[in-house]
Amino acid sequence: MRHPLRHLRHVLLPALGLALLWALPLRAEVNETLRTRWYEADARAHPSLGRALSQASPIRVGSTVYHGYTRWEVRWRFWWHTTADGLCHITRVQTRAAGEITLPRLRHATAAQRAKFERYLGPLQAHERGHFELARQAAREIDQGIASLPPMRDCRALEARANALGHEHLRRAQATERAYDRRTGHGRTQGAWLPD
Repeated sequence: MRHPLRHLRHVLLPALGLALLWALPLRAEVNETLRTRWYEADARAHPSLGRALSQASPIRVGSTVYHGYTRWEVRWRFWWHTTADGLCHITRVQTRAAGEITLPRLRHATAAQRAKFERYLGPLQAHERGHFELARQAAREIDQGIASLPPMRDCRALEARANALGHEHLRRAQATERAYDRRTGHGRTQGAWLPD
């Protein structure tokens, strides 16, 4: 049995403080990018389609081979200004979720192999996209959470609070990912399973 693997990675960009002479309306934005990387699997490599994919897969963790892989990261930046009353306000938040899904492409397959592969690839792809959806959700929560922070007298304390909030959402996303894989059997209950 082969299970798709997920990997979570995040990068924190430092906050930027901007001292402005007037208050600006708060701007928040989430940018999302997802791309797919393919690897070639030759159906002639092994009589079993599952083993042919395993032989071709570049995805290895220890001695375990996986057919699908999702890597994502969330980055955030924010800006602030200090008003005349000495309070530091968040004025802009920019959050980005970027992901890459690695999946197989089948070559030299019979019609029966091709049909079996297509029945497998759809659920595998859907499972991997489910991992990226968790990144998208975390990015939106980070963006909204930082934008909603109340003003503080100390801008460094506001920066620390915003970054702590971001990291807390990422920790929750990691826990949610682990639960997602447990609940779906790494995609098996969604149809992402091929016998060897």
